[in-house]
Amino acid sequence: MQRRQLIAGGLAAAALPTLGFAQAIEKPKLTIAVGGKNLFYYLPLTVAEQLGYFKDEGLDVTIVDFAGGSKALQAVVGGSADVVSGAFEHTLSMQFKGQPMRAFVLQGAAPQIVLGVNPKTMPGFKSVADLKGKKIGVTAPGSSTNVLANYVLAKAGLKPSDVSFVGVGAGNGAVAAMRSGQIDAISNLDPVITLLQRSGDLKIVTDTRILSEAEKVFGGPMPAGCLYAPQAFLDKHPNAAQALVNAMVRANKWIQKAGAGDIIRTVPESYLLGDRAVYIDGFLAAQKALSPDGMIPAKGAETAYRALSSVDPKIAAAKLDLNAVYTNDLVKKALIKYAKA
Repeated sequence: MQRRQLIAGGLAAAALPTLGFAQAIEKPKLTIAVGGKNLFYYLPLTVAEQLGYFKDEGLDVTIVDFAGGSKALQAVVGGSADVVSGAFEHTLSMQFKGQPMRAFVLQGAAPQIVLGVNPKTMPGFKSVADLKGKKIGVTAPGSSTNVLANYVLAKAGLKPSDVSFVGVGAGNGAVAAMRSGQIDAISNLDPVITLLQRSGDLKIVTDTRILSEAEKVFGGPMPAGCLYAPQAFLDKHPNAAQALVNAMVRANKWIQKAGAGDIIRTVPESYLLGDRAVYIDGFLAAQKALSPDGMIPAKGAETAYRALSSVDPKIAAAKLDLNAVYTNDLVKKALIKYAKA
């Protein structure tokens, strides 16, 4: 009798940790690297942080901001961050390099990147071909702003080597570079773009804040800002990844219902770049280009691959597994959890 009780007790004790493990977050303290946190491109990340959605999911998230998406990616590759909040197309370039990354929740349904020229240094601008030999400001070399510029240049018959790319960041430094004439054109995002446009320091050439124009430029749905991580992270920390996705989906859904006043009250004062009216205009321009639910479009990887292939012949010749660069499995679970949010 005593032996049976001991065995039964031992089995029950063994079962308890297993039961708790199913819901336990393997790594509650996480670091997310982002390139240009103040941009509307990453607004869901800021909303999830500011409204406490990460904490609600049992996470202690530290967000480290870099000058551009390529720098944020380097942080994860180097091991100083766990997850990237960055451009979807980096998952393809990383697979090509033999370092598999997977996107697991979407922030932007369109790139929201605007390519425009400086009216002061290029008053006679007529077409993209006029950019040959000019300086183009991007958030950071190799970032999504650089990729878009390369893509638009390629369609006009220009190679990346036909221009000079200058890293100007995603804030006041980018604005100052245009106004001072240090650069002849810029590929950047809001609120930088709206600020330059309102002051007359920008003539827009390509505007992918508009979903229809983004699809026209890229020939299909072009997923933009997302959370992505090394495949090894997702395999090792599935519950932590799910918690991240839950918070981001909740933020996506909140943004779709938010008014300009809600956004102003939520984001840090520094995001406004000294002009609330400009920030509100930028939000209204970007809102429709943000993902309503976090789902990555089925043909998104194909579109991103085409874009990268047009500017990199090595990627064009590579046979990549497009299904391996994203998953919607975690988003589907989050949408069930926050169906009424």
